[in-house]
Amino acid sequence: MSQLTPAGTQLVQELSQRHGVSTDAATHMLLAVHNGRGTMAQFSHPEFGGSGQWMRGGMTMVSDLFNNQLKARVNNICSDISNALANHQLSPFSGSFQSQSQSGGSSQGQASGNMGGSNSLFAPDPDAQWWPSELGSPSATGSQNDMHYAYFANSQRLAVRSGPADVWVYDTQDHRIGGFSQQQGGSPSISFSSQYGTVNLSSLPVVSRNGVKPPTPIPATPATNSQVPPNSQVPPNSPSASEQPQAAASDGNTSAGVTSTESSESPNGHSILDTIERLGGLLAKGYITPEEFASKKADLLSRL
Repeated sequence: MSQLTPAGTQLVQELSQRHGVSTDAATHMLLAVHNGRGTMAQFSHPEFGGSGQWMRGGMTMVSDLFNNQLKARVNNICSDISNALANHQLSPFSGSFQSQSQSGGSSQGQASGNMGGSNSLFAPDPDAQWWPSELGSPSATGSQNDMHYAYFANSQRLAVRSGPADVWVYDTQDHRIGGFSQQQGGSPSISFSSQYGTVNLSSLPVVSRNGVKPPTPIPATPATNSQVPPNSQVPPNSPSASEQPQAAASDGNTSAGVTSTESSESPNGHSILDTIERLGGLLAKGYITPEEFASKKADLLSRL
């Protein structure tokens, strides 16, 4: 929960006295309007009749549909809060996008995140900016479960935080990202939507993980999906829900940092051994699992 500054506490006291509500109700509505980027609110408080919605410009919904007095109270306090937030906003709101969580392909749950910018009514959240500072301000942010996303359209970067402190930065190339989808269950994975359709997160090159650049990846076979740019390559294994965000296999020819086919040409013994050594390096750094290393090693040795 956001902590109020002295200015925020004073505003709550003024709202409470002006509109005849408790400080708890005034604080609840202040947070609701702030979460709605100053232009809308979804609230649930007994002093406002339970659940309801408000949108700047005249749309007010309360559980008691015909209680016009309650509607007027909600509209008045939300309008005052909206104006106060605008007067105390220190940096602009960024965009937001939706994230979807899918379980078994049948049920879906949605959550959206937004970046409230900096406002003098609220104390700075030390966890608000979890991405590398050199990326600047994001164009859009979002979150789902323990995954957080920050998209930087101008610099073509995407930051993904898995868990409390595992931060990956990707090169988005020419993708224009609009949202994310998380596949839950036995094979957690992440994909995103862009002008090319639904694309696996692992198709983006990894720029850094926790500030450290990854080793040079093994060259990948160009994607066969015509919707994916032909220069896309598969980076080392992406973070999973518990450790690294993992990419969903939508085009069938990529898996955990290595491709299912190395080349249309038959490699010689030296190139196979070199490839195995590089796979060993990826295994030692934790970019692929022992099972993936053993499977790929067996496949390469069978070609000798």
